[in-house]
Amino acid sequence: MTTASNAANPADTMQIELSTGGTITIEMLPDRAPGHVERIKELTREGFYDGIVFHRVIDGFMAQTGDPTGTGMGGSDKPDLTAEFTDYEYRRGTIGMARTANPDSANSQFFICFTDDGCSFLTGQYTVWGQVTEGMEFVDKIAQGEPPANPDKIVKATIASDAAASAEPTSGDEEASGEAAE
Repeated sequence: MTTASNAANPADTMQIELSTGGTITIEMLPDRAPGHVERIKELTREGFYDGIVFHRVIDGFMAQTGDPTGTGMGGSDKPDLTAEFTDYEYRRGTIGMARTANPDSANSQFFICFTDDGCSFLTGQYTVWGQVTEGMEFVDKIAQGEPPANPDKIVKATIASDAAASAEPTSGDEEASGEAAE
């Protein structure tokens, strides 16, 4: 259970609306993978992930996304990232960065683990940058396949602090509401 004292920082919380009918909440882990978290935030704020399909989904293992070509071969136009491997153990809802055989080739693709043991062998070999804290039931509904015949997608990805800031009234709005109350 999350309490006010241990609630995730909105600046390090990502929300992804999925085509499976719901939204997942991800606690990003900048203390473990600062470069990867910064890249994910940058791409999210650019709208890069909006509309991207899950191109590789393996039952009992993971769902992979983040390739604008939908083939598993693409990425962003930004330079690849240096690996930030840690001992964070992969489990259900852990999010890791996809890469080639080169440890320093992660770019924009990431995967979400389905089970506690399906991804466990990846610990220390793939950068972990987040953990799903809500909505895994929507991840479980992602169409399977390599690629899926009818792939599910990210409808919209946001950083919680950005969404909260855009929902706050401007100072002009506050003054106007204050005048109306007098």
